[in-house]
Amino acid sequence: YFVDHRHPEGVFDRDADHGKATDIETECADLLENNGVLPLKAGMKVAYIGEYAQKPRYQGGGSSHINASRVSSALDSAKEKGRDVAYVKGFPADRDEEDAGELAAAVQAAKEAEAAVIFAGLPDVIESEGYDRKDMKLPACQNRMIEEVAKVQPNTIVVLHNGSPIEAPWAGQVAAVLEMYLGGQGVGEAADRLLYGEANPSGHLAETFPLRLEDNPSYLNFPGDGANVNYAEGVYVGYRYYDAKKMPVRWAFGHGLSYTTFAYSNLKMPEGALGDTGSVKVSVDVKNTGSVEGKEAVQLYVSDRNGTAGRPVKELKGFAKVGLKPGETKTVEFTLTARDLSFYHEGLGDWYAPAGTYGILIGGASDRIAVEGELLFRTEKLPPLYVDGATTLGELLAHPVPAP
Repeated sequence: YFVDHRHPEGVFDRDADHGKATDIETECADLLENNGVLPLKAGMKVAYIGEYAQKPRYQGGGSSHINASRVSSALDSAKEKGRDVAYVKGFPADRDEEDAGELAAAVQAAKEAEAAVIFAGLPDVIESEGYDRKDMKLPACQNRMIEEVAKVQPNTIVVLHNGSPIEAPWAGQVAAVLEMYLGGQGVGEAADRLLYGEANPSGHLAETFPLRLEDNPSYLNFPGDGANVNYAEGVYVGYRYYDAKKMPVRWAFGHGLSYTTFAYSNLKMPEGALGDTGSVKVSVDVKNTGSVEGKEAVQLYVSDRNGTAGRPVKELKGFAKVGLKPGETKTVEFTLTARDLSFYHEGLGDWYAPAGTYGILIGGASDRIAVEGELLFRTEKLPPLYVDGATTLGELLAHPVPAP
């Protein structure tokens, strides 16, 4: 029989695709700090500083490069919407180069404005495919610019364009930090929407921002001796490491602020125990307690409370993004199985969770747990016990087979 392999004609609507890119970045951008300066008020006199305002870094370096149909900038978006914005280049987007004249002009512009927005980030020469970063710092010219502008303008906002965490020694000196990451071709319009409150930030970090490079769990192991690298961190990477060390960080895994506030209540846990098969439901009520519509990323973490060696303090096992109008409450439900409590046991060659009690922790970030409960787990699986001359009586008594 005849098979028609012809494909229908593709529809390329560049404007619609650009709109989707802008909407996606608006959802993903993360408000890291805000003392109330954001959103900016209509008619406010604002200074835009840094070449990223005009030429945003919107994609990574190396093989990930694409030819975008068009790229929006925050400066062009502001002009199109008639915002009262003055622009100073301040520093270049593609290198670490300080210009005394540009620095002075930026400081003066910040003095004359009601707020200053510094568009900072990592250029390709620092962060790209094919080589490692030497540190976690922004270019020195950018750090200097942020510090000098913050001295004269209390309403200083930093907008970041970077593909990975950076050190932010100035975080306590500025009024707000908006993380755009490498947000694609609609990054400029998305930044404008968020800065002026046309959209409410709702992104949450998928990684931890440590205070400094030396705090990283891999710091003593990487880059190794030139021939070998010892991956000694095991499962203790990211928030698992910082939780175990009780180490302060700049911004924790899951962190993300909003122009509204949320409250958690009414945690509902199953009455019976979870077994090797089947599932249980866990639910929590989330309420928008602020005055504007917003979205919260509700995160569920599981904590092994049985004293099992080598297990993190808690691990993310589910999340759900929920949109809420002011005063509105919605119930968010999660389904848990034995797999959510388990780790891979090499002796068994399978996933395994010891019987006992597990903490169920729910909140808006790994360091912002709002409610918690306990789940009882029963299992028919037994890990193997290898007995030799070094086996202790305590080990025998701890295993249900030889104990009797």
